[in-house]
Amino acid sequence: MACKASRAPFLQNIAKRGLSAVSCPRAVGQTADFESCVLGNKVVVAAANSFLPVTRVSIVFRAGARNESYDSQGASHMLRIALGLGTKNSTGFAITRNIQQVGGSLTATSDREIVSYTVETTSDQIEVGLRYLQDVIEPTFKPWELSDSIGRVKYQVASVPPQVRAVELMHKAAFRTGLGNSIYIPKFQIGKLSSECLQHFVANNFTGNRCAVVGVGIDHNTLSGFAQSLDLPTGSQSKSVNASYYGGDIRKDTPGDKAHVAVCGQGAALLSQKEALAFAVLQHAVGSGTSTKYGNINGSFGKALSAAVGNENVSYASLNASYSDAGLFGFIVSADSDVICKAVAGLTGALKSGSVSDEDFNRGKALLKTAVLESYSTDSSLINEIGLQAILTKQILTIDNLIAAIESLQLKDVQDAAKKVAGSKLSMGAVGNLGSVPYISELS
Repeated sequence: MACKASRAPFLQNIAKRGLSAVSCPRAVGQTADFESCVLGNKVVVAAANSFLPVTRVSIVFRAGARNESYDSQGASHMLRIALGLGTKNSTGFAITRNIQQVGGSLTATSDREIVSYTVETTSDQIEVGLRYLQDVIEPTFKPWELSDSIGRVKYQVASVPPQVRAVELMHKAAFRTGLGNSIYIPKFQIGKLSSECLQHFVANNFTGNRCAVVGVGIDHNTLSGFAQSLDLPTGSQSKSVNASYYGGDIRKDTPGDKAHVAVCGQGAALLSQKEALAFAVLQHAVGSGTSTKYGNINGSFGKALSAAVGNENVSYASLNASYSDAGLFGFIVSADSDVICKAVAGLTGALKSGSVSDEDFNRGKALLKTAVLESYSTDSSLINEIGLQAILTKQILTIDNLIAAIESLQLKDVQDAAKKVAGSKLSMGAVGNLGSVPYISELS
């Protein structure tokens, strides 16, 4: 089992632990049909059909890093670790052995908003998969098992790439607490989170009103019956505190000749669908390098970087993170310490320009539609899509509706998004040799 960082829809940072996930393409021209409802225990249920003999089911909780207090920082990371530990009804060995025996996989993923458990088996073995999927949402956090996991936790934290560390620091500068919490446990918390602390975190967040059960390749009635059988408390009506954007910079000096810098301004919340899609188009419009090995650089980011550093070896990417009630938009750049200052200044100038050309807008729409079609084309990515939509917006969009919403966007919508970033206070996270990296006050 392994932990890795990847991207979820709208570029939420995700950490994942589990066995291998198989990506199976959907036949050309075939789309998934959705059924959804809210049960009496307040659990949201959504199911999509599949054209493959593989069933995937996820239990998703709004229990991500933003729900951690100062004393419980790292709890969501430990939930990923706990996937391989004992539960209320099964040992870690029994879960692993029985899932492997039917050729399935069981994974845990989390980001700043959600914790998700997913089982994948052939359709005739899904009953076994659901049994152990239900088990893993009742972890016991035995103290000796937590103690034995410390070495693995340290390895995972030490293996986080510097680019990801820069993005994590950027979130901390932008939001401070809540969405500013890292998806990785802080070093000072390793070995400090007790079984009681983790049980308290689970009790507060693994509730019916904070849960969604989604499936691909399973009958909606069967999935509803499974969701109804989950032993979850109803939960209170209290909601998470809305995220507040602050801005600023956080820097971490480390040895070496490289610097990694992430800069962002305010983006869009997922609950504002039109604005979130406008920022998604903007991300593709500003560009993230060439589409082919020797292709031309498109977008304002690439042109600004070329003008600033010429032919120097610099890598960059645009960032667009949309959460339920807040968002970030910006870039991350990695370069040698002697050119990083010019690279950051050039990209920041493009970020604060607040303009988008017709050419970039049309290219951005086309690229976003391609990305959306790709995410809906495989069952393994589709279940992630509907899981996030079910738990965060409680509204499942079909691919036709989503493409139509993208098509309806006008140039003005994307230009308004660019102006919002340009007019907001900036946030920066920087890791590496930062001797020549400008402070955020110097860029604003």
